[in-house]
Amino acid sequence: MHKHKYKILLVIFIIGFAISTILSLTPVPVFCGPEQGCDTVQSSPYAYLFGIKNATYGIGIFLILILLTLLHMKTPRNHTKHAIHTGVILGAAIALYFLYLQQFVIKAYCRYCIVIDIALLIGLIISLLYWKH
Repeated sequence: MHKHKYKILLVIFIIGFAISTILSLTPVPVFCGPEQGCDTVQSSPYAYLFGIKNATYGIGIFLILILLTLLHMKTPRNHTKHAIHTGVILGAAIALYFLYLQQFVIKAYCRYCIVIDIALLIGLIISLLYWKH
């Protein structure tokens, strides 16, 4: 399962990278459509950190995780394994926070964001299930 675990994580990171890239580079009304939850979420103050879109951070973070995972699949090392697991744990914690914000604060949902959030939570479950491998 060791190799399969990292293949699954790689797919999750690629999905996160692709969606982050689209959300970051496409104007919100074009991508989300007006009067939809996605538009509400992406236009909220919670969509930014230090004036930069969260999706822009996602591009860099997911790219680093993709590269680390590819490196680890080619040449497994403890430090890359720990870096990947740390990224998954932090990503899942942030995903839970964003899901909380959408449910209880913004009261609207971005379906694209939810795909990333659920993917990261699945990544956490996979990492926990196969932690020792």
